[in-house]
Amino acid sequence: MKTEEYPPIPYLLLTPGPVSTTRTVKQVMMQDWCAWDTDYNRIVQQIRKDLVSIATVDAGYTSVLMQGSGAFCVESVITSAIPENGKLLVLANGAYGHRMVRIAETARIPVRIYESDETEAPDIDRLVEILKNDGEITHVAVVHCETTTGMLNPVSAIGETVKAFDKVYIVDAMSSFGGIRMDMGEIQADFLISSANKCIQGVPGFSFVVAKRTRMEQIRGCARSVSLDLYDQWETMEKQDGKWRFTSPTHVVRAFAQALAELKDEGGVSSRSKRYFCNQKQLLHGMRRLGFRSFLGEACQSPIITAFHYPDHPAFSFNQFYDLLKNRGFVIYPGKVTDRDTFRIGTIGNIYPGDITRLLEAVETSRFWLAE
Repeated sequence: MKTEEYPPIPYLLLTPGPVSTTRTVKQVMMQDWCAWDTDYNRIVQQIRKDLVSIATVDAGYTSVLMQGSGAFCVESVITSAIPENGKLLVLANGAYGHRMVRIAETARIPVRIYESDETEAPDIDRLVEILKNDGEITHVAVVHCETTTGMLNPVSAIGETVKAFDKVYIVDAMSSFGGIRMDMGEIQADFLISSANKCIQGVPGFSFVVAKRTRMEQIRGCARSVSLDLYDQWETMEKQDGKWRFTSPTHVVRAFAQALAELKDEGGVSSRSKRYFCNQKQLLHGMRRLGFRSFLGEACQSPIITAFHYPDHPAFSFNQFYDLLKNRGFVIYPGKVTDRDTFRIGTIGNIYPGDITRLLEAVETSRFWLAE
């Protein structure tokens, strides 16, 4: 039987994930792995150790991998870590904070939202006021990099406040872990969530949690789901040397191990973060030169993804602009801001300054509306 041959991917992904990966990350997925084989399980265990070492220098932390996208893991934490008598406070200034609220509401977990404008970080004084006046709150959650806009929220200041009130702190670091330096001990996070296909530069298929070991031990029996039971998944990996409860994404796990090795070879998080910051700075300055306005001010802008306003011209069509850039080798992201027209360009993944230069050249030649 003749097999269909697919052409190589003709474009770079300038998105917050999935991201463009290296050829070597792709190549390791060409081998099949048995999910119960000891060699494969050793890879899983090494990944778990590496994730903790990236997250913190504190020895009191552990990690667990979970099948599915980042949203699966966020739901796993929310529905496993909050007991029946618990209440969640979500600090939301974008779509992914609101998704956590929806997860809690669907699971019938009491939840309160502190909502900020999409251009503003949460106000610490307001957070203090909420925690003072609502003694039922037991857990506080925030998105570190809110990729709705590219906002980088002040997780350290939030963590200091949360711990002053002795609450459990959950940080969604989906799009920042591995690309922005942070230490869980310093920001005082109890649970940190991320995904394989973001700044580590792996491929989609699983997500993971780094958590205080004492917190993991406390959540036994709290889960509201079988497949998303975070404690049960962790306990199985702990007691059975890296085995998963259900079928694991073996090819994706092997690719992630390769991606972790490449992160180390690049010089670790500090070096990768420097590259991402350089990419974003070059993108921002170049787009401004071409007449585009960024959505956020630089003070709260992350190096992960940047939102831009639509050009103030009736002839502009995002879909047409998208297609023109795609035909020139670049895929960007539509906007997700609630009430303003924006599009987004990511600067993470296997992307370098030379790629940003070529992108800016493509943007300049794709400004069809200037001829109108």
